[in-house]
Amino acid sequence: MEILHVSAECFPIAKVGGLADVLGALPKYQNKNGVEAKVIMPFYDNEFKDSNDFDSIYQAHLKLGKLHYDFQILTPLKPLEFPVYLVEINGLFDRPQVYSYDDDVERFLAFQLAVLEWLLSLEKKPDIIHAHDHQAGFMAFLMSHGKAYQDLKEIPTIFTIHNAQYQGQFGYDKLRYFPEFDLKKMGIIDWDGSINPLATAIKCSWRVTTVSKGYLEDLKSNANGLEKLINDESDKFSGILNGIDTEVWNPELDPNLVKNYSIKATK
Repeated sequence: MEILHVSAECFPIAKVGGLADVLGALPKYQNKNGVEAKVIMPFYDNEFKDSNDFDSIYQAHLKLGKLHYDFQILTPLKPLEFPVYLVEINGLFDRPQVYSYDDDVERFLAFQLAVLEWLLSLEKKPDIIHAHDHQAGFMAFLMSHGKAYQDLKEIPTIFTIHNAQYQGQFGYDKLRYFPEFDLKKMGIIDWDGSINPLATAIKCSWRVTTVSKGYLEDLKSNANGLEKLINDESDKFSGILNGIDTEVWNPELDPNLVKNYSIKATK
């Protein structure tokens, strides 16, 4: 089985919070358990880029409304513990930060369109697409309803909510950036009068997970306006407790600690 994780972050490539830690560990241990797990994410202008060399495996063009971008898919020549693919879109991701730009809507929608174009080109498609947080929230919708992506509609989709307080919602003035889809499906991308990628992912994904059973229960009453949707779609939800990578978070070896320790003794 092959799983492709789609995410804005992944340790050690780019990290803002816990999302990166999950994406840096989950595929690693899935591979150790016999699952072929891979990650695709944006290619930021950061330390990882400066300290590595890359091979280009795919080049193409995408349209974001009237905006046009060339993009390519890169892989690091020095392999990580699982396959990683990096989407380079000059003009959108050639910046050091992951988030907090005025054009984040354009950036992450273009990222998802680039991933979908690449997937269409693959002779062997992944068995599962696993998207993470709102920056990948339109994957399932576009795979199901985007007219250009119908060859992908039978691929099962999983979506994980790491933080429901950040939903990425934006106004209908940016609907022009979407590729062609059946406008009768407009209600799927809407929540409370705006386009909401997190709500869209909940509606369209085959399964939805949260980072723990407790967080799932919390979201039913505290999800920044998505409580009714989460309760209505509860049959497709599962709470799965995040683990930690003990090879990274190891107090016996962590150089950032003043004094290392174990369950037995302080070193």
